[in-house]
Amino acid sequence: MVGYRIHFIRHGITVANEEGRYVGITESPISERGRRELLEKREKMVYPPADKVYVSPLKRCISTAACLYPEGYARVVPEFREMNFGDFEGKRAVDLMNREDYKQFLKGGLDNPPPNGESLRQVVMRTIEGMQFLAEDIMKNGYKNAVVVTHGGIIMNVMSCFGLPKRNPNDYACDFGEGFTVMLTAQMWQTSQAVEIMGRVPTVRDNS
Repeated sequence: MVGYRIHFIRHGITVANEEGRYVGITESPISERGRRELLEKREKMVYPPADKVYVSPLKRCISTAACLYPEGYARVVPEFREMNFGDFEGKRAVDLMNREDYKQFLKGGLDNPPPNGESLRQVVMRTIEGMQFLAEDIMKNGYKNAVVVTHGGIIMNVMSCFGLPKRNPNDYACDFGEGFTVMLTAQMWQTSQAVEIMGRVPTVRDNS
């Protein structure tokens, strides 16, 4: 049975991340610290090979892919963009704490979007569309190793919706420049639209 490995990697830390701001669809560049950490991880750890690189359309993901896979051509997958935080975009939690709409948003739920933003259900639905495209494109072209550079929330959605074994989404939180590897097979995808979670990336370099 042919297996295809897909490596989901979170983008490097951005200026807005360092400032504690909500950055969903807002563009925020990789910070100097973020670029330095990515280069250090690339040197000290092992990122998987890539027959194909896919990215969220946001520049922080495109820049991360260029840093980690400078030789790879990246294909944009719009469905893997971050959640739209609407009126909370660019703002810090500390600046929103007294707003009633923010208190309502913090209650969570699939259908509880921020004002003028996306609901979690909308994010999940387009993530499903993105995964359907990804699986078909990888199997059609025979990419044995594919990399997807995207966002922490999207990775959590993918792992919890499609990954086996099933776990809480919070179990799939990952640091910047890190993520998870899954195994895709035609049989598992066609019968249950599921992938097997193989482990974390990058891996520790063997210096023996």
